[in-house]
Amino acid sequence: MELVVAGGGVIGLTCAWRAAQAGWAVGLFDPDPESGSSWVAGGMLAPVTEAWPGEEELLELGLRSVALWPEFAAELGDPGLHTGGTVVAATGTGDRAELDSLADHLARLGRPVERLTGRELRRLEPALGPDVRGGLSVPADLSVDNRALLASLRTAAEKAGVRIEERAYRGEPADTLLICAGAHSAALHPALRGLVRPVKGEILRLAHRRGAFPMPGRTVRALVDGRPVYLVPRPNGLVVGATQSEQGFDTEPTVGGVRDLLRDAERIVPGIAEYGLVEVAAGLRPGSPDNLPLIGRLDDRTLVATGHSRNGILLAPLTAQLIVAVLDGGSVPAAVDPGRFG
Repeated sequence: MELVVAGGGVIGLTCAWRAAQAGWAVGLFDPDPESGSSWVAGGMLAPVTEAWPGEEELLELGLRSVALWPEFAAELGDPGLHTGGTVVAATGTGDRAELDSLADHLARLGRPVERLTGRELRRLEPALGPDVRGGLSVPADLSVDNRALLASLRTAAEKAGVRIEERAYRGEPADTLLICAGAHSAALHPALRGLVRPVKGEILRLAHRRGAFPMPGRTVRALVDGRPVYLVPRPNGLVVGATQSEQGFDTEPTVGGVRDLLRDAERIVPGIAEYGLVEVAAGLRPGSPDNLPLIGRLDDRTLVATGHSRNGILLAPLTAQLIVAVLDGGSVPAAVDPGRFG
């Protein structure tokens, strides 16, 4: 049986690899594989610190998927999986109240997190600055080097027999089509129109310079006067992100976005003022109406795996597991079935 995968980001590559392992003849089409939002992403694997009231189904999906990550990463040769955990920092009173609400919500769901004062957080993570007044420690929220991950996935997919065509999918015949084109997925099937939209996010990459204050050992997420910001460790630097706006398919970084990210990140980790600014980029997250992905069957010969919003890398192992199950005649949870929109 032949499967055509339209899209070569983290979801497309993972699904193609797993389908080939399951015995499918797989062709993947993408004019620029390993790019897009997967290339720009921060690489957080953070179901707990992404959790908010009303998104309980997304939390459960994320927890299922993050549990798959250690074995998934090991199978890929460990593409930069960072297990140091996550701290969440708050500055003012309003930020602390919002994190307290998150902690209360998680406790009600049986997922308690550790609440810390600003002083306790700085003992845990000395890179944090004096503006941090309190926060949370979440050791189970991890991160991965997204670019190393993409390279590892492509290698694994090709070794499993996936044929990667560096051109756009143009209706090539196959027994089954799997749409994994991220924010561009809606153009590939009428059932996806209005269900997948581009959500712009700008990120920065900073390089640690000799003599600068040491990098954080954990992912640092924060609220700064109500604005979210994150700093994710890399071998010799940090990824700082991310803005969020809906401006169609615009991927040009803005002065305002860079200014806001640097201002807020420096309040949390003041030492980054001495780092080098080596990259500014923007990507398009594939948003869905309810922030849950669309995974499953659209018609007799078409499957979809898109709409992962800010959780594509986190949900990649679980998404591929679900897609292989559908290819084998199984079903998916109602929460992600594209048919939930009617």
